[in-house]
Amino acid sequence: MTSPLRIGMLGSGFIAHFHMQALLGVRNVQVAGVYSPTPTHREQLAAQANALELGPCRAFDSLAAMVESGEIDAIWMMGPNDTRVDAMQTIHASVTSGRATLKGMACEKPLARNLAEAKELLRLVEDAGLNHGYLENQVFSTAVRRGKDIIWRRGAANAGRPYLARASEEHSGPHKPWFWQGERQGGGVLSDMMCHSVEVARFLLTAPDAPRSSLKLISANATIATLKWNRPEYVERLKQSMGQEVDYSQRPAEDFARGTLVLEDEQGLKLMIECSTSWAYVGPGLRIQIELLGPEYALEINTLNTPLKVFLSRAVQGNSGEDLVEKQNAEQGLMPVLEDEAGIYGYTDENRHMVECFRSGQTPLLTFHDGVAVVEMLMALYRSAETNRTVMLADEDLTDYIPPVAKGEFHG
Repeated sequence: MTSPLRIGMLGSGFIAHFHMQALLGVRNVQVAGVYSPTPTHREQLAAQANALELGPCRAFDSLAAMVESGEIDAIWMMGPNDTRVDAMQTIHASVTSGRATLKGMACEKPLARNLAEAKELLRLVEDAGLNHGYLENQVFSTAVRRGKDIIWRRGAANAGRPYLARASEEHSGPHKPWFWQGERQGGGVLSDMMCHSVEVARFLLTAPDAPRSSLKLISANATIATLKWNRPEYVERLKQSMGQEVDYSQRPAEDFARGTLVLEDEQGLKLMIECSTSWAYVGPGLRIQIELLGPEYALEINTLNTPLKVFLSRAVQGNSGEDLVEKQNAEQGLMPVLEDEAGIYGYTDENRHMVECFRSGQTPLLTFHDGVAVVEMLMALYRSAETNRTVMLADEDLTDYIPPVAKGEFHG
């Protein structure tokens, strides 16, 4: 049996938890180290890895110490968006100086806060000679992969390629304060969640045997707004749950976004992506809806149409939590249950794919190049929302563009 791939996790919190759960379903892998600048967070994450028997895992007191320990083969970067470039610079310096040897580098979505940072991350990882993967779990969802196979093998083969993909993701708001802060996160819900929607839609529209670059981005149109979280009662609720630094009366980020992207395939055929995302949705839990339409067929996915549901009467009391589905907003009534969130959302197959690619030296399905393409789509959408016009990509250089929300200049 080959030696396990030893992963070093950079970051902590809910996403790290999902990746830990997902790695339970991956053979021959070890979470050997974790680093977070907050000592209690890294100790908790190491304890979780050991409790799940993914270790032995230890908490490192610096990123450089973890990378240069000789105990790590690949890095999973999941820290806040505003820390990504500094972290990649540290990893680049360790590898290019010969103080560290790594097989791969995986980065959680979105790759960066803006296009300049995304391109710098790509430059650094390739200059260091590292294999790299972009962690977009929805592309690895079992429903998405199975649905794409059927549509392209049966529908497209007989009636022509799909031409419209719709994707939406909605929940009641992020878990950690930095997600709510435009300067740190790079935006609001458009940055945080539409990165999922545009990429899963682009994936479904791309022919199975074609490169991702086969679809050319032509234009973007978007609207963003703060619909819920700048209302006085919710401003105070945010302060109570996230801290006084998250003040949506003074520095809001958008909690709703709608976007339309126009693309062309190799034959010049027009394709469209329609996306909407929200932190203002209150329902049974996180709702992801995906559609793919073509000349004589359609695909539909809704993560809340679960095969497992439970009913709990008002006589059943308990503490609030998210034990049935992510972003659960109630503990009573008819409740959808996701029996394997990490698997259904795509985290398990995503991690398995990255581990196998880094172990074998193969290029992952999604790389930092895809992460850069996603950030370009997001910046085009932000630019459209800012200028209240359709952005034509041929006429715009978005490399140095920073959305108003990322500069603290958005008024909701």
